[in-house]
Amino acid sequence: MKNNRPKKRQPQNPQRGEMPQKSEKMQDRPAVSQEETENLFEGRNAVMELLNAEKTIHRLFVKSGEADGSLRVILAKAKERGIIITQLAKDKLDAMSETGRHQGIIALCPPFEYAELGEVLRNCARTGEEPFIIVLDKIFDPHNFGAIIRTAAACGAHGVIIPKRRSVGITAAVVRASAGAAANMPIVRVANIAQTLDILKKAGIWAVGAEADGDIMYNAPLTGALALVIGNEDEGISRLVKEKCDFLVSIPMLGQMSSLNASVAAGVAMYEIVRRKINVSK
Repeated sequence: MKNNRPKKRQPQNPQRGEMPQKSEKMQDRPAVSQEETENLFEGRNAVMELLNAEKTIHRLFVKSGEADGSLRVILAKAKERGIIITQLAKDKLDAMSETGRHQGIIALCPPFEYAELGEVLRNCARTGEEPFIIVLDKIFDPHNFGAIIRTAAACGAHGVIIPKRRSVGITAAVVRASAGAAANMPIVRVANIAQTLDILKKAGIWAVGAEADGDIMYNAPLTGALALVIGNEDEGISRLVKEKCDFLVSIPMLGQMSSLNASVAAGVAMYEIVRRKINVSK
């Protein structure tokens, strides 16, 4: 490992090596069961990404009437694959939608297939690329999660890691916010984020936490194999996870605001890493 890495922040014990009532909208949903609604992918970009990735689609629900623009292209692709297409009145689609922004099409899919961490690392080894992984510590907002997935895909990240508990998973709102990128990005769910960072570090990957008390990121060595850790929207990175990070970086705040939205902060940090990669490759 390079000697110019900042000194690791030492942990105290360092280790290395009653249900809400259903809304009227939910009660009026037609056509699919509660289990199935968890697997609805809404919006034209999301459905197009599913088709391009050749993901399994059980059925497409589309707004009755003549298809226009990109919807016509989507339906043509779906017919080529023999996917069942059901036309519904707009009010029926509205009642089915979880996001309220279905753009006239909803795909019914099997449960989302989460990736395995080992699979992500093996894919990096096969391509010879240095791993670039995004680790999310207790992100609850689906729009933040979806936006992070979208940016991660645009930055060439190899996967996104989330905890199995106390975190949003893949939902229709997440897929919609990701503009369909969730269909192609490997999403790994793990039991313990801190222990997962240990695994990544043993694989030669540096764990970098984005935190307000970190060093300015423009001065940090953000090159090589990296796992970028993004914390909770309100509390930041949890203590145990922070102790596992090799170093912390912060985004300079020069105005009156003291913090950024989690997805914005993640995007800024990710693109700083991309900038370094571009400079190194020149």
